[in-house]
Amino acid sequence: MKHFSKDILKIEDIESTVNQLAQKLKEDIYLKCKRKGAVIGISGGIDSSVCLALAVKALGPEKVFGIMMPEKDSSPDSLELADKLAKVFGVKTIVENISSALEGFRCYERRDEATKRVFPEFDPSIHKMKIGIKESGLYSNLPPLFYITIIDQPGNEKTERLPANEFRIIMAASDFKQRSRMSILYYHAERLHYAVVGTPNKHEENQGFFVKYGDGGADVMPIAHLYKTQVYQLADYLNIPREIIDRTPTTDTYSAEQTQEEFFFQLPFKQMDLLWYAYENKYDLKEVTDVVGKSVEEVEKIFSNFKRKQSTTEYLRMAPIKYF
Repeated sequence: MKHFSKDILKIEDIESTVNQLAQKLKEDIYLKCKRKGAVIGISGGIDSSVCLALAVKALGPEKVFGIMMPEKDSSPDSLELADKLAKVFGVKTIVENISSALEGFRCYERRDEATKRVFPEFDPSIHKMKIGIKESGLYSNLPPLFYITIIDQPGNEKTERLPANEFRIIMAASDFKQRSRMSILYYHAERLHYAVVGTPNKHEENQGFFVKYGDGGADVMPIAHLYKTQVYQLADYLNIPREIIDRTPTTDTYSAEQTQEEFFFQLPFKQMDLLWYAYENKYDLKEVTDVVGKSVEEVEKIFSNFKRKQSTTEYLRMAPIKYF
């Protein structure tokens, strides 16, 4: 076993790694999926950007189709950065605004009704909203508690604990976004006889930060084995635009700005990568604490949090249960 250090996740031969990933992606799409190219949803985020760059390296830009799928809560930066990415790599794109589909599903209406049961004064025309987990919950032995925050136009915030029923409604309504995008991706994939390239990284896949049959629905997932810091290493090598690399990872789901750390992970990704690697490979706690600057008790509680997330999200990774 390697000596545990801050550099333990450094990819030693980045060129070889990228070439291997591109070759496997090419074989999986052409030989296993028996498709002619790749469809990718691009959002201006680091994961989808690296997946697009890998697909271009594997298949050539003429065989890659990028789809931008904004809705009314999306950050304008997402569309702008996705468009820049596509131009850098020379791929054709289309913009499919999914707001009307979400309104048809009553996504916003269902979400806002649940929000108003916590904050009766909530008005989506003057308030923004988001939900998230408090960082302090990372060190608790209890399941995480979600909180909801509303922000008025002057920037005043109110935060309350989110009851379980309202949490489930808001999550279920919000998941229409990812499932609508998946439907759009497969429409174009079937139209072009292409495969859908999924963009989850290792943490999203293993900890359950994805929507079943939403962003978890794809034919190939080329970076699902990579830690976030490794995705960034690939991004540097593949010449992803600097603005995308420097952008803070966001959920881009709620009307108020929200980081992935705030919503789900509760840790900065550089620290989380090291801790997850140590957790998976069963490193000695003392060796881990010396590197990450946390106490043995804190690391034990973080590992317990990881284990709980794996267990409670196993349903998301399950294939349909087939009977005799």
